[in-house]
Amino acid sequence: MSTLTLTSHIFSTPRHTTHYLALGPVDGPLMIFLHGWPEISLIWRAQMEAFAAEGWHCIAPDMRGYGRSSAPADVDAYTLENIVADMAALHDHLGGLPAIWVGHDWGSVVAGELVAHEPQRSRGVVLVSVPYFPTTNALPTLVPLVDRAIYPEDLYPDGQWDYYRYYNKHFASAVADLDADKAASLASIYRRGDPASIAKVASNAEVTRKGGRFGQAHQAPPTQPDLALWPAADFAVLVQTFETHGFRAPCAWYLNDAANVDYANRSLKGGRLSLPVLFVNGDYDPMNTIKGNQLGEPMRAACADLTVTSLPGGHWLPVECKAELVEAISAWLKAKG
Repeated sequence: MSTLTLTSHIFSTPRHTTHYLALGPVDGPLMIFLHGWPEISLIWRAQMEAFAAEGWHCIAPDMRGYGRSSAPADVDAYTLENIVADMAALHDHLGGLPAIWVGHDWGSVVAGELVAHEPQRSRGVVLVSVPYFPTTNALPTLVPLVDRAIYPEDLYPDGQWDYYRYYNKHFASAVADLDADKAASLASIYRRGDPASIAKVASNAEVTRKGGRFGQAHQAPPTQPDLALWPAADFAVLVQTFETHGFRAPCAWYLNDAANVDYANRSLKGGRLSLPVLFVNGDYDPMNTIKGNQLGEPMRAACADLTVTSLPGGHWLPVECKAELVEAISAWLKAKG
C-alpha cells in the first residue's frame, strides 16, 4: 500500500466548482476516475492508491451534484453535455495531456461521452459496470435491449430499468424516500453481488408496482453498512455528504434523456470509438451484466479496440472487487503498451 496521502483540491470556474482528490506524482501520466450514483470520489481510494504507487497521477472528482462540488437546483443542469464540460475544464486545469479515463456507473457514461466528443483528451478509456452506448445511456436505448426471457413485456415493460422510469414519473417521491433515512439508504444500496440473482427479476424492476424503492414504508429499512466494501471512515464521509445535500441532485442525472440523446447524436463518427476501450463486467450485476443478453452489443459494434474483462462481483466493483479491478486495468494497460 502506498504511503502517499490523498489530497483535496477545489477548482472553480464561473460556470462550476469541482472538488477533487489527487494522489501520486504530479508529473506522472494522468488517470482520471469518474464515479457514478450514489457515490463520491472516495469510492476510488483503492485504485488510486495502487496506481499512484506505480507512478500515475490519479485524480478523482466529485461529480456535479455530489460531495463538495456544485449542485445546481435546476434538474436541467445535470445533462451529460454539462457534466462532460465540467470534466473537460478540469482536464484543462490539470494540463490537458491525454489521460486514461476510468468511469463507474454514470461515470462510465460520462467517460464514454467525453471520448466520443473529445477523443484528443484520452489515451484510452475504462468503463466499469455500465457499457458504452453510442446513442447514450437513456431509456430509449436501454428498453429495446431488455432480456424479455426474464422480463416479459406485459409484466415488465421497462425491464430492469423500471426504477429509471419511476424517477421520471415520480421524482419528488423517489427522492423523498431516499432522503428519509440517508444512512440506511446508502447502506441498503451498497451490497455485494449475489450469483443467485442472475437471470432473475431485479428489485429495480419492481419499483413502480411497489410504489417506490422501499415500498409503502417510503424509507430504507435499518441497515448496517458492509464495511468490507466501504471502510468505516470513508462510509462516514459518504453519508455526511448525502446528509448535507441529499439525493435530489444525484437523481436528477436520470431526468435528461432527450437532451442526452441529442448530445450523443452530435458526437464524432456517430459515436464510434477508435481508441482502446476496456469494459469491466460484473458477473453478478443483475442490472448491467452483458453476459447472456444483448446489452453489450451496441458497445461491441461501436468500439474498434474493445477488451472485455469479467469480475466475480455485483454492481459496486470499485469497492467490492478492489484488487481485482486494479489487476484488470493493469493487465489491459500492459497489453496496450
